[in-house]
Amino acid sequence: MNDRPKSVPPGTVESLAALVEYQEGAVVSRTVVDKKTGTVTLFAFDADQGLSEHTAPFEALVYVPEGEVEITIAGQPHHLRAGDMIIMPAHQPHALRALGRFKMLLTMIRD
Repeated sequence: MNDRPKSVPPGTVESLAALVEYQEGAVVSRTVVDKKTGTVTLFAFDADQGLSEHTAPFEALVYVPEGEVEITIAGQPHHLRAGDMIIMPAHQPHALRALGRFKMLLTMIRD
């Protein structure tokens, strides 16, 4: 059983990249912040993994701390590298594909 708290406790110093490890052929996630007003989640994608097209009811900020990804928003592809960010608009279809192993910090603020 995993004794790790669901989210990162306030006031603790953590290495962002170390919060979630890559797993072969998989997408792994860890909640960093989980509040009524929004969530912050760190994902680790193995090469060639992705998320199929979907929509979300709120804007979401994606920050890429390592690796590369192609994020398609409303049919428009965007190539992001380590250090890049993009805001995905609410109610717009989006999908992503790992161009190698990469990590993504997803921040969603609810209206």
